[in-house]
Amino acid sequence: MADSKPINILGIDPGTRIMGYGLISVQNKKAALITMGILKLSSIDDHYVRLQKIFNRTLNLIDEFNVDELAIEAPFYGKNVQSMLKLGRAQGVAIAAAAYRSLPVYEYAPRKIKIAVTGQGAASKEQVALFIEKTLQTGKLNEMHDATDGLATAMCHFYKRNSPVVQNGYKGWDDFLSKNPGKRRK
Repeated sequence: MADSKPINILGIDPGTRIMGYGLISVQNKKAALITMGILKLSSIDDHYVRLQKIFNRTLNLIDEFNVDELAIEAPFYGKNVQSMLKLGRAQGVAIAAAAYRSLPVYEYAPRKIKIAVTGQGAASKEQVALFIEKTLQTGKLNEMHDATDGLATAMCHFYKRNSPVVQNGYKGWDDFLSKNPGKRRK
């Protein structure tokens, strides 16, 4: 059955110096690139002005491209508490922009995004970009790795929203065989 209308997914790689974003359109279980880019904030000294710019850019993307869902990369854990706090704020204002437009928000850990896109949780930014290029058949993407990370976040959500939900997980072979006695060879 065909989707009645495309679903536009905005993926964001939050940051206080550079925010990466990527937008895909999903129809009939196929994703297509709409746009991708970065918001450079490093020239702005005032942290609160940076947060305002993140909020405004996210809101503008949502409105301009009729975004239906927001996928955002979760902050990773680091040793620098101040950096973590700033990153969390950047993520928070992007989420607030989506909430302001009543959009559903989905958060994914960096490792989960890399696994969904490349199959490897420790993939490099270059590997992520290469897989995005091949998957979306975009040709060579420029070297804006923050943008391809945003796009990878959107693709991760696309994969997760289209994967079947496993009703009865198994805790190992013994558990599988006990729940599926007809699968055992005699």
